[in-house]
Amino acid sequence: MTTVTDSQNNGSGAVYHVPALLRECIDGLDIKPDGTYVDVTFGGGGHSRAIIAGLGDKGRLFSFDQDMDAYANRIDDPRFTFVHSNFRFLRNFMRYYGVEKADGIMADLGVSFHHFDTAERGFSFRADAPLDMRMNRDGALDANTVLNTYSDTDLGRVLTVYGDLRRPGPIVKAILRARANGKIATTGQLLDVIRPAVNPRQEKKELAQVFQALRIEVNGEMQALADFLQASTKVLRPGGRLVVLTYHSLEDRMVKNFLKTGNLEGELQKDFYGKPLTPWRLITRQPLSASAEEVASNPRSRSARLRIAELLPPTEQ
Repeated sequence: MTTVTDSQNNGSGAVYHVPALLRECIDGLDIKPDGTYVDVTFGGGGHSRAIIAGLGDKGRLFSFDQDMDAYANRIDDPRFTFVHSNFRFLRNFMRYYGVEKADGIMADLGVSFHHFDTAERGFSFRADAPLDMRMNRDGALDANTVLNTYSDTDLGRVLTVYGDLRRPGPIVKAILRARANGKIATTGQLLDVIRPAVNPRQEKKELAQVFQALRIEVNGEMQALADFLQASTKVLRPGGRLVVLTYHSLEDRMVKNFLKTGNLEGELQKDFYGKPLTPWRLITRQPLSASAEEVASNPRSRSARLRIAELLPPTEQ
């Protein structure tokens, strides 16, 4: 486990983020000292610092983050470039910086501690705050808009698909009744509205599922992930590694399908001779998870799943 540095706590004493499976991620990248690497989820910079530590003078690291709060954690190193952007635009920015191919790409899809622990961002139900949940504070859509303007059908879709809630109906009805009498503006108001509609025996779990669903919708996370995965095959050089940490089944399923088959649907295609057609060689056939020791020191790593694959040369795809 990495030690939290001043950059990770942003100088305020509050931990910005503790990266999960740090050593496994770095080993998975198989870093070449003179290589070019991309960390598409910079956050507190833990993974990026570990990548930089493995680079020589000619190595380069480009780190993406759409949240400018992460800019305060940037690395003061000539080999480092901070890219203020969503990772769905990976290929565009690599072209902009004149990078033809990268040797490795790292993605940690978890939400930073900073977002959960900064009450005014509205990501957590532990404190009353405005319903925001935007990773990019310049984004047009926030949780307030979703809750107060979406139709019952769209709310049901968001809660079912992104929250994995099996019975979203009572929650949707509670939201519609409440907003008919006034706007739902804060996380506290939302909790008051939906608590009577969730299963009391699974209250904490279902509340977390509602907040997860809203966050994914607000930030367009699944479409961004799909765009990023497809771009990765264009940005990596043959033999380059893709390392992805997921934290819930929806994103893990997409990553698993893509690395297994080369497409988001998970439909394995074969050539005339029955050979599977895929651009990837799996380094991890089953996802890696955090050790008991890591979970004890960083409980949020419990749900992390790490998948690693290597891009095959065109002749082997």
